Amino acid sequence: MVFDRITVDPAVMNGQPCIRGLRLPVATVVAMVADGMTTDEIRTELPDLTPDDVAEALRFAAAAVQERELPLSHSA
Repeated sequence: MVFDRITVDPAVMNGQPCIRGLRLPVATVVAMVADGMTTDEIRTELPDLTPDDVAEALRFAAAAVQERELPLSHSA
């Protein structure tokens, strides 16, 4: 899978995956979605983003989770 809108640069945000080289980490956008914000609300807070940026941030996060095993606690 190719992510044209996601960049990783050690000189920007300590190498965190960001949107289009901006200082907007993918994790920030994903957290905003997780908090229940709509794409329009996110764009109001972060006007440099486009709807495609938000969608690609979610696709990137989904792919990242598929790539590794996460520690989960099991309930009794």
